[in-house]
Amino acid sequence: MTTSQDKPGTLFVVATPIGNLDDISVRARTVLARADLIAAEDTRHTRRLLQRFGIATPLLSCHEHNELDRTPDIVARLHSGADVALVSDAGTPLLSDPGFRLVSAVAAAGLRVSPVPGCSAAMAALSVAGLPTDQVLFAGFLPASSSKRRARLEELREQPATLVLYEAVHRVHDSIADMRAVLGPERQAVAARELTKLHETVYRGTLGQLAQQLADAPGADKGEYTLVIAGAAAAPAGAAELDRILQILLRYMSVRQAADATVAILGVRRNAAYRRALEIRDSSDAED
Repeated sequence: MTTSQDKPGTLFVVATPIGNLDDISVRARTVLARADLIAAEDTRHTRRLLQRFGIATPLLSCHEHNELDRTPDIVARLHSGADVALVSDAGTPLLSDPGFRLVSAVAAAGLRVSPVPGCSAAMAALSVAGLPTDQVLFAGFLPASSSKRRARLEELREQPATLVLYEAVHRVHDSIADMRAVLGPERQAVAARELTKLHETVYRGTLGQLAQQLADAPGADKGEYTLVIAGAAAAPAGAAELDRILQILLRYMSVRQAADATVAILGVRRNAAYRRALEIRDSSDAED
C-alpha cells in the first residue's frame, strides 16, 4: 500500500471476526490485503484468517509481552511510508486485547491512526441482551481472585449503566456466584457464550437463575463468555417531588435540559424524567 517515501503511512486498527469468518467486512479484507505489514496478537491465528481469504501480507507478532519492544519498529515503518494493520485474535483490538501502547505511541508521534470497525463481542452481546442501552459501561475482565473480584464488583454495584464484562469459561461460575453475592441474586443479566459460532447460546434471567442455568446446561463449560448485567436501579423519587422540580426547571430550560438536570438531582431514569417533562410541558401549553 506504500505510495511515497515522503508521505507517512497509516496505522489501521482492524476489527476481525469473533467466530464466524463470514462476518469480516469488505473494507477489512481490502485493508489487510493492501497493508505493507500486519501486526498481529498471534501470527498463527491470524495466518489462518488470511489464508481463508487468500491474503499474503507479511505478519509481525505484537502481543502484550512484546508490544513495547515492537512499537519503535512499527512507528519507524510508518514514518517511512508503510501502512500497518493492527489486529487481535478476534474482535476489535484494544478492547481487553493488546494495542493500547502502540496506538498511543503512534498518535503521540503525530501519525495517522484509522479505525476499520467491525466485530466486537461486547457490542454483539449487548445487541441481543434486551437490557437498557442508554448508558453502558464496558468493564473488561474482572480480577481472577475472588476477593479482588468482589472488591471490583463493590465499585460497580451502584453503577446505573448496564455493565458489559468478559469472562473466561473456567471462572464464569465463580464470577456469577460473586455477582450474586455483591450485586444481588435478583439483578437481571445475560450470559452470551460462543457468539456467532456453531454453539452460540444466550442465557437470560436473574443472576440467581443464570447460576442455575449454567450449572444445568451440558455445554456451559466450553467457549468464551460475554456477560451483560443490568445497572443498579435508581432510588425512586416521589411523583410529587419529580413534578415539582420539573415544573420549576421547565420555566427556564428546554424539555431535554430539564430532564437531564432532574436526573442529576434525583437520580431517576432519564427516560422517565424526559417523558414526564413532555407531559408537563404539553399540559401547560394546553392550559395556555
